Amino acid sequence: MLDYLLPAIFVLLAWWLSTGVVLYLNRLPPSTYRFSLLGATALLGLAVYTVPVVAAQSGQPSVLLGFAQALAIWAWCEMTHFMGFLTGPVKAPCPPALAGMRRFLRAVGTSLHHELSVVLCGVLLLLLTWDTVNPVAGWAFLALWMLRWSAKLNLYLGVPNLHEDWIPAHLKHLTSYMRRRPMNILFPVSVTLSSIGAALLWAGTAHAPTPATATGMTLVATLLALGALEHWFLVLPLRDSRLWDWALRLAGRDAPSPETTAGPVTARPGDPATRPAALDSRRHPPAVAKPRQSGLSARRAEGARNCTVLGQTSAP
Repeated sequence: MLDYLLPAIFVLLAWWLSTGVVLYLNRLPPSTYRFSLLGATALLGLAVYTVPVVAAQSGQPSVLLGFAQALAIWAWCEMTHFMGFLTGPVKAPCPPALAGMRRFLRAVGTSLHHELSVVLCGVLLLLLTWDTVNPVAGWAFLALWMLRWSAKLNLYLGVPNLHEDWIPAHLKHLTSYMRRRPMNILFPVSVTLSSIGAALLWAGTAHAPTPATATGMTLVATLLALGALEHWFLVLPLRDSRLWDWALRLAGRDAPSPETTAGPVTARPGDPATRPAALDSRRHPPAVAKPRQSGLSARRAEGARNCTVLGQTSAP
């Protein structure tokens, strides 16, 4: 049992921590981006250089290391995009009247260079790990690649939770290519395919030829399950960004409030937010300090206040 549980825990912690680190670095001042990318590029070079060596080893530690290599390469792809170094030729919001294929092609243009870098990294990893005893780095990157494209297409077609607060200021034009809708036709397909893939891999671990192969299948299966969970976060009324509030605090930025991550709230007629201010002020006039009165004058004033109805006074 532990042979399957420990790799799943490893993926969960690696997913949570790597996402937090990338989010933290992206929320730092732009003046730090060059140094962050310098470190990420050095890590990328080390990961790519050692992929063939790790892929030729069949031990369980090598399987875990191959998964970590895929995460390091994926983190570089994400950082170059969100820090504005690899985006696309389109850097302007979507015109309101644009629709159909023209809108889709323009949306692709906002991150075309980033997508090409992901394709190149993915093809390179698959070639380096093809027909090896430990292809986990290629499997994991391919899973991240497909899940990311699926999430982007769902955001384009429309979901309730767009997570605009995760997008840095220099990429805010991307939000104009997203739609807020209760559901889209792709969402159930995305969740179903990723869930089936995870289930098949988990089931296949019982017939894996070696423990290392079973570990690799467990790693990728858990990653697919987390991808399905992230898709559900796009439609459920939950603020999943709470998982990474610590990264925002470390970066010196306030964590997003529920109002900034949830959809727009529609006020009902009669709520305090929609009630005319003039009516509220007449029903509940602001308290004004008055001089103390005594005797008959105080009793007459109290009686007058008790007979006040919507600003009309009837003196006894």
